[in-house]
Amino acid sequence: MPAEALKVYAIDNCLPNSSLPAHLSSLVQKDSDIRFYIKDIPRDALLSLAETTVSTDAKLLHPAIDECRVTKDSYEIALLRKANTISTAAHTAVLRAIPTARNEQDLEAVFTASCISHGAKHQAYHGIFGSGENAATLHYQHNNQPLSNRKNILVDAGAEWNCYCSDVTRTMPLTGTFDPASRAIYTLVLRMQSAALALLKPTVKWETLHTRAHEIAVQGLLDLGILRNGTAEELMKERIS
Repeated sequence: MPAEALKVYAIDNCLPNSSLPAHLSSLVQKDSDIRFYIKDIPRDALLSLAETTVSTDAKLLHPAIDECRVTKDSYEIALLRKANTISTAAHTAVLRAIPTARNEQDLEAVFTASCISHGAKHQAYHGIFGSGENAATLHYQHNNQPLSNRKNILVDAGAEWNCYCSDVTRTMPLTGTFDPASRAIYTLVLRMQSAALALLKPTVKWETLHTRAHEIAVQGLLDLGILRNGTAEELMKERIS
């Protein structure tokens, strides 16, 4: 309902779709040169608009919204922090539940329950709870395999808070500690993350962080003997990572 939306989303106004043609037409009467950028116009409203003098553009809104999303105000940052705080608690709950869990779905249930207990009833995306080789499957979603005889589990999951999302990925040892090979990779990924965070500041491009992380990954995998037959520069040029 419009009244409820006004309270929840901190917006200036909210009207039902049925009032869209009349509302836009009234604005045109005040300014005949006005143009409306509209995404996903309801079919009935679109037909009504076609009978008016309203000038619409359904293509430019998406990039405009993307541009607006680049900069977050203090209110939006608070919402993002809230979503991440809830996700942090849920990831911690999963880590504590590992000793008694028997299946990937047990840990997914722990994560979801933790989020709901903190007021976040929706997930930002379908969580990934992949143990063993399942962790190597991009966007693995079955989350239903037994944990026995597996070393680690990858948890990629995040809560949504008032339409603002978190996205957190962590790898946890199922035995309580990482074996040497797992710890080596974990440490390398941690170095990548730390280096990217150290570079993070206004005006720095995403590509700069991405490239730096890849440079560390390539050199680290060379040092571990996983990558061979080339220098770090050559492997980066061939986009091996």
